[in-house]
Amino acid sequence: MNSVGEACTELKREYDQCFNRWFAEKFLKGESAGDPCGQLFKRYQLCVQKAIKEKDIPIEGLEFMGPSKGKSENSS
Repeated sequence: MNSVGEACTELKREYDQCFNRWFAEKFLKGESAGDPCGQLFKRYQLCVQKAIKEKDIPIEGLEFMGPSKGKSENSS
């Protein structure tokens, strides 16, 4: 499956390969320490965010991974 931004598709493939390899070779064997794909994910995430802005895709009301900047005071 291609990415939302054509320029991001190769980054998506690289991240998917890294994650799938880590999941099969490490995580499923009980080795969950470390984040070997974190930097790839960050690069891909930035690319997707840029593509969303360039394509003017409305994303109001959607939460992205990570802490929300506008959490209400009753959330913990």
